[in-house]
Amino acid sequence: MSEKIVLLADDDSDDRYFIKQAIISSGLSIKLIEAENGAELIALLSHSTLAISLIILDMNMPKMNGLETISEIKAMQRIASVPVVMISTSPSQDLLDKAYKAGVQSFMPKPNTFEEFIDLINFLNKQFLS
Repeated sequence: MSEKIVLLADDDSDDRYFIKQAIISSGLSIKLIEAENGAELIALLSHSTLAISLIILDMNMPKMNGLETISEIKAMQRIASVPVVMISTSPSQDLLDKAYKAGVQSFMPKPNTFEEFIDLINFLNKQFLS
């Protein structure tokens, strides 16, 4: 099984840490590349030739939020077909509708416990990486 490359944009360093630890704990062959916000993620993507398997976006980030970031991703032909999952602490119906309209494949509530982070990684692996 080859290593999958997952990009994560989240301004919360604790959440990035927990996602990374959940990947390690799950034993999955995933290389996580982190960005602190959408603008940093777009800069990474525009200079990358990596075969990206999945992009995880936090909704609420400074500089460029999740919706703005997904619009940029979908405009980049090379990666427009890469699945994007949005996570948020405040998933309102309006936000859900906007996220799906912008092109996300899935919208998940942001985990609150380490067990929930592991569940999230296992779900994403089953849905998008297997």
